[in-house]
Amino acid sequence: MKESEKYPVSLTNSLTGKKELFKSINPGFVGMYVCGPTVYNDVHLGNVRTFLTFDIVARYLRFLGYKVRYVRNITDVGHLENDADEGEDKIAKKARLEQLEPMEVVKHYTEGFHEVMRQFNILPPSIEPSATGHIVEQIQITQNLIAKGLAYESNGSVYFNVRKYNQDHHYGILSGRNIEELMESGRELDNQDEKREKIDFALWKKASPYHIMRWPSPWGDGFPGWHIECTVMSTKYLGETFDIHGGGMDLKFPHHECEIAQGTGATGKSPVNYWLHSNMLTVNGQKMSKSLGNSFLPRELFAGTHALLDRGYGPMAVRFFMLQSHYSSTLDFSNDALQAAEKGFKKLINALGLIKKMEHAGGSVSEIDGASKDLSRLAHECFLNMSDDFNTAKTLAVLFEMSARINDMKSGNLPIEKLDSEAFTTFRKTYIGFMENVLGLEEEKEQNDEVLKGTINLLIELRKKARTDKNFVLSDKIRDDLKKLGIQIKDGKDSEMTYSFE
Repeated sequence: MKESEKYPVSLTNSLTGKKELFKSINPGFVGMYVCGPTVYNDVHLGNVRTFLTFDIVARYLRFLGYKVRYVRNITDVGHLENDADEGEDKIAKKARLEQLEPMEVVKHYTEGFHEVMRQFNILPPSIEPSATGHIVEQIQITQNLIAKGLAYESNGSVYFNVRKYNQDHHYGILSGRNIEELMESGRELDNQDEKREKIDFALWKKASPYHIMRWPSPWGDGFPGWHIECTVMSTKYLGETFDIHGGGMDLKFPHHECEIAQGTGATGKSPVNYWLHSNMLTVNGQKMSKSLGNSFLPRELFAGTHALLDRGYGPMAVRFFMLQSHYSSTLDFSNDALQAAEKGFKKLINALGLIKKMEHAGGSVSEIDGASKDLSRLAHECFLNMSDDFNTAKTLAVLFEMSARINDMKSGNLPIEKLDSEAFTTFRKTYIGFMENVLGLEEEKEQNDEVLKGTINLLIELRKKARTDKNFVLSDKIRDDLKKLGIQIKDGKDSEMTYSFE
């Protein structure tokens, strides 16, 4: 019997709010789409948690034997300020402020995003399409929706007609909203508005004369709306209806709600069978946000440079910390919680090193009362907990029990030669498999080169400021302290500073 049949997965479907037994559309194959980053800024920890959640989903389904096609897009156009249908494109704004080409901004922040994913051992998706690479398809689906009477052109822009769609379908099926409430909330349309109704959303926007990113279309030069890109890319690579669509809780409305309307309107089919959403991060009980000053960049967390941190924490310890909570629950960051997670991670990783070195000689054994059954039970419970809505928290609790048995084997309190060979082999294989392949936990690297470089460069910037302020005491102290650590600062022309290792 295949593992996928032995341990059927249940998941909480955001569309119904109920836990459902997962059944793939094509047996043995899973199509999964996750909304990727808008690459105009550094990725924050809240984003990391979302991508970690779906890294775990993909890893576990593959561990069970499914072939997973995981599509995660790059949003490089069409996402306007405040998630609205007006204002400036976020990437175009960044490009204008920094006097760069938009694709320079995209390249820089995409590379930064990939580096953060690598640091957290988040595996790359099967396919990573970009919105700008699918402009033709976005124009085609917009034309299709116009032909079906579900969209209309207005002054060079095209909008989805929500009220018309709602006559035959339920707009708000995912977020639990209805259009009458949406019509009553928010600002009223004025004479300058192009929309027929304020709840209508943009499929294509006319580009103003100053707009940098623009493409020709049947309605004039413009650019696609934020929502249409995901509908196009998900259906292109996964089909008109696919298995799993995910993202952060903040995307339920309007983004995912609009995706459902567009997909259903274009094909007449519900686009997704199972919707999954990860919850938000909090810091000391408060929502993580830039405005509150409690939003961490990964490099600040690794180096310990944020004002709310006592010290830095390694990527694997942070990954472990995030896995201690179910993906649908809020997760609160604090120094105490991170330090406890670091200790717990080291305990499990030490046990991983031990069990890898252990082997069973085979042959007949004089069984210790119930010990082999206990090993089998623990291995079985790992699968049961992960198959129960990808419950990493309960799975880690079992792995802690397993690490205690591993330490007993090491000490001789639980002699390996007195255990059933099959039970031991299954136990060993399960512990290693769940730690490495399912949870993606690996030993922390002794020295993280990127963190080291970042820390040195931060100190150099502080030294430059000290010299500008004529604070030569502080400037010399930074230089001398770094020298004690084997790092030589060299002063060049025009206040330029470089460093080398002695």
